[in-house]
Amino acid sequence: MIKNLADLPEGPVSVSGWVETVRDQKKVQFIVLRDESGAAQLVNPAVRELNPEDEASASKLAITESISALAHGSFITVTGTLKHDERVKLGGLEIKLETLTVVSEALPETPIAADSSLDKRMDWRFLDLRNPKQNLIFRIQTTFEHALRTYWIENDFIEIHTPKLMASASESRAELFEVDYFDTKAYLAQSPQFFKQMAQPAGFGKVFEVGPAFRADPSFTSRHATEFTSIDSEVSWIDSHEDVMKLHEDLIVAGFSAVKEKHGEEIKALFDLEVVVPSTPFPRIPLAEAKQIVADRGYEVPRADDDMDPEGERQIAAYVAEKFGHEFVFLTDYASSIRPFYHMRHEGDGSITKSYDLIFNGVEISTGAQREHRVDVLIEQAKEKGLDPEELEFYLDFFRYGVPPHGGFGMGLARVLMLMLHETSIREVTYLFRGPTRLLP
Repeated sequence: MIKNLADLPEGPVSVSGWVETVRDQKKVQFIVLRDESGAAQLVNPAVRELNPEDEASASKLAITESISALAHGSFITVTGTLKHDERVKLGGLEIKLETLTVVSEALPETPIAADSSLDKRMDWRFLDLRNPKQNLIFRIQTTFEHALRTYWIENDFIEIHTPKLMASASESRAELFEVDYFDTKAYLAQSPQFFKQMAQPAGFGKVFEVGPAFRADPSFTSRHATEFTSIDSEVSWIDSHEDVMKLHEDLIVAGFSAVKEKHGEEIKALFDLEVVVPSTPFPRIPLAEAKQIVADRGYEVPRADDDMDPEGERQIAAYVAEKFGHEFVFLTDYASSIRPFYHMRHEGDGSITKSYDLIFNGVEISTGAQREHRVDVLIEQAKEKGLDPEELEFYLDFFRYGVPPHGGFGMGLARVLMLMLHETSIREVTYLFRGPTRLLP
């Protein structure tokens, strides 16, 4: 790998990679070669004509002609002599070529450039992902997920893999993808909600899943997708949604700490930003109070329901940044009118739930709650939401044979990465994005 060259002594080496640039000068040729680990400079003294008195002249001429014909993006393997030279700007080393093999030739016209539109780059995603900045995003994603998984495993959580084909809605009939399923209909799972809750009466205690979720939402915003990776966790024996928030912030800190430690310098170089590991506890503000704070800042939330809108989330995030110096805030105690039927409601005030949204840099990244575990209450709340309890029988059975108080959250991976890296769209941080008008590549 190119990243390993710096630690090697001078001498013979072999490397492979994509041709990034070629400088074809009269007496010398330079190639910048890139693999997934980095880039290196190759140099070749150009031989422009055959010298019959020099036996090596033919092979040198062939290498010169091959380099002159190289297209950007061609994949080549070379052998040569590694030289350490601090004058070389690219890593302080270069390789003097001895052989060059074109393994896979690229077409001469590259379909995208640095200034191509986001949609155009998505059309040619495999080429777009060769960009070192894009490459880093997915190494960051790997580190972040690994840190979460490490936290879960070290704290005795069980990993589950839930089905993505369902017989009924997991949250509501809105935003469901319906698919033919033999002689009946099935639905793509909006979340693993029912199944991670099933693990509680099963005696698993604490579970997690990182997997796909689907929303038939015709939104074209920078933060929505029809298929996304959901990070989910559910735990038994909680007293309130406060226990879920504590778990949630501990996971965020673990993930951000790992990313900063492993990739902080690269992120600074390629994204020009510092990863901030948030302090705990995160600020917590009840939704009604948050709406009043936003109103006092001069913004009235123009919604007919009881929810906060995106501008309201940005406003409350600005307030939290000013007052607490924090990028995260839990908005708590959402109205039951806008929460799923399985969210537990406050004792003595059924109009609000024991739930929260986690806002990061002005955008909602997660919803969490204590779940209702009393089956009679669940049935009534499902009816209120227009759901047929008969279609939920398999789910309601979970609560008929003993279940501990429990709660959990679901969080969108792409939104976390987008906001961590100050990107403007989840398309940038999703390997292959799916939206209302995109099913390819």
